[in-house]
Amino acid sequence: MSVIRSVVLGCGAYLPDNVVSNDDLAKRVDTSDAWIFERTGIRRRHLARDGEVTSDLALKAGEAALKAAGVGIDEIDLIVCATTTPDETFPATATRVQARLGMTRGAAFDVQAVCSGFIYGLSVADNFIRAGQSRTVLLIGAETMSRLMDWNDRTTCVLFGDGAGAVVLRAETGAGSLADRGVQNTQLYSDGRLHDLLYVDGGPSSTRTTGYLRMQGKEVFRHAVTNISAAIQASADAAGVSVSDIDWFVPHQANQRILDGTARKLGIPAAKVISTVADHGNTSAASVPLALAAAVGDGRIKRGDLVLLEAMGGGFTWGSALVRW
Repeated sequence: MSVIRSVVLGCGAYLPDNVVSNDDLAKRVDTSDAWIFERTGIRRRHLARDGEVTSDLALKAGEAALKAAGVGIDEIDLIVCATTTPDETFPATATRVQARLGMTRGAAFDVQAVCSGFIYGLSVADNFIRAGQSRTVLLIGAETMSRLMDWNDRTTCVLFGDGAGAVVLRAETGAGSLADRGVQNTQLYSDGRLHDLLYVDGGPSSTRTTGYLRMQGKEVFRHAVTNISAAIQASADAAGVSVSDIDWFVPHQANQRILDGTARKLGIPAAKVISTVADHGNTSAASVPLALAAAVGDGRIKRGDLVLLEAMGGGFTWGSALVRW
């Protein structure tokens, strides 16, 4: 039986040119390169400059993805932007990208699931394509997390950076088997009871301010390894494969310790895990597509590979997606 699959045609990425090293941060807060790297695996992060907003980053990543895919903006009928740091409270950042790209048909909207945003966005785009409501989708994860940082809190400000990543998805007909190119399945979860472990202490209807990111790091780590491992296993089970059958794992780039802990829990060889956290830190919804673009760009991920994407973020939200490249 034939089915509609969402096939990834191309990837794009953008990181601001303002690079801030661990040594640079040590001049602002009580920390050091050794302290940060030992606990997180991060060496540097890219921060948006004054006047540079999330839609600027999203636009550049989107343009790169369109170029890589060989797709014109006139072929895109939906833009989904995963972000927790929109340019404005409204309208959606995706509509600003839509206007700047010159897209005059279809729809554009944002998805907010914090660090899981790109996985949630992929599920939304995939369902639009499967339902026949869209044929070609531009999916972007873009963040300016630096705007949510308390730069006096060394436990959080050293972790995050700004950036954007994007993919172009197109409907193609498959045979309904694991051999089909495209998204095989997506698995989404949330648990609002865990709010206090990772949140921002502000918002339009509560404080009328943006607020600052607050986190209980040890508890987040514990839940991250458990929840992400379960989501990976769920994707594998839904596809009828073992975790060992998966060629590449592209995780949310939150902390190298979380990446290592999840790999150990599932018996995944480190060589199969794409890690870019050292170069850009935690870029929230942008981190999965940034890592994906890096691995596709350097030739590690090749056509036919089975690729597992996963993330967990505040809310808590978490999820996974299995894709045949």
